[in-house]
Amino acid sequence: MVAAVATLGLTACGSDEESADVVRIGTTESDPQWDVFESKAKEQGITLKITRYSDYSQPNTALAQKQIDVNLFQHLQFLGQFNVANNEDLTPIGATQIVPLGLYSKKHKTLADIPQGGEIAIPNDPTNQARALFVLQSAGLLKLSGDVRQPSPADVDKGASKVKVTPVDAAQTALSLASVDGSIINNTFLQKSGIDPSSALYKDDPKSPGAEPYINTFVTRAADKNNATYLKLVQIWHDPEVQKAVSETSKGTSVEVNRAGPELEQILARVQQTIREKK
Repeated sequence: MVAAVATLGLTACGSDEESADVVRIGTTESDPQWDVFESKAKEQGITLKITRYSDYSQPNTALAQKQIDVNLFQHLQFLGQFNVANNEDLTPIGATQIVPLGLYSKKHKTLADIPQGGEIAIPNDPTNQARALFVLQSAGLLKLSGDVRQPSPADVDKGASKVKVTPVDAAQTALSLASVDGSIINNTFLQKSGIDPSSALYKDDPKSPGAEPYINTFVTRAADKNNATYLKLVQIWHDPEVQKAVSETSKGTSVEVNRAGPELEQILARVQQTIREKK
């Protein structure tokens, strides 16, 4: 079992190579930017041992159980949900990007084309569901009752809304396009379904204060948040060559965010407080 950051003495084998820091990092992604990121880390003396998980439920558990040292796959809202549900204190140490969340349709070309009483599929997990409802409210398609910071379909004012929402598994939002008036689809499933992000009828504004919970971050255990090697990985992620690969993968939709750990911790604390109040 490798410790949080293990230093391997390569010269023990008679090599002249310098020792390298080894970091076990977990993700759900296999996009081209990871090859660039791994190469850039190697140039900086850091060897990445990448574990790719098949679903979002695994990387945080693996991190909490010390099977990996760092993970990179989630935004702060998702991290907050995990921490509150599992009484954990996993901690963000640096930001990467925000990817706008959009409304897509095969039946309609504009928001105005969506009929009264139209059906919109939204992700059924609490993290993406709340954001999807805010997207639809901002688009003028529905109204939420009161000032709700983490809404669910129960908070929709049906009488004042143009559309009705149907929660489905996030993986089904793209597959539902043929049978509904529109779907809120996150970037992961856009890529898997070959949907052009530029075809969205509407997207949220990644630069608005309301988008802060959806900043994607590097995450580690609280005790390791000041680890110099892990913090160096954050810097490497913002290397222009890595960012070029990120932009190409997202087809120009991702918005780079470069915010430090302490600021992200403050946002996470607000997110977690909202989650606890909602319970």
